Amino acid sequence: MSREGRWSLGADAGPIYLQVGTRVREQLARGDLRPGDKLPSARDLAGLLSINPNTIVHAYAQLESDGILEKRRGLGTFIREDAPVKTMRNEMLKASAEAFVNDAAQLGVARDAAMNALKEAWDAR
Repeated sequence: MSREGRWSLGADAGPIYLQVGTRVREQLARGDLRPGDKLPSARDLAGLLSINPNTIVHAYAQLESDGILEKRRGLGTFIREDAPVKTMRNEMLKASAEAFVNDAAQLGVARDAAMNALKEAWDAR
């Protein structure tokens, strides 16, 4: 995946600072980012995304507050060594599963049929 693709944002996907935070969490969950990795500077990432650097500062501050990032004076912003990667991955999986179950229920699909659809989708990937 290209560097730009890893950081892409959606026009209708909510506040940009939250989208940046979501991209960091997703990259951690996928293994594209790992504990100890340095993130782009706020200015560099803002330039890549064509947004205000203060938006990145806000996103990074929120991620720091959540225990995912740490600032190292004079060095930059890094993924914390003890970032809760496994927990984030599990939370994302659970949210996806809940969305799937809700969609299936709204369609009136029985549990067994929904499970079969999920298995077929998994096997087809």
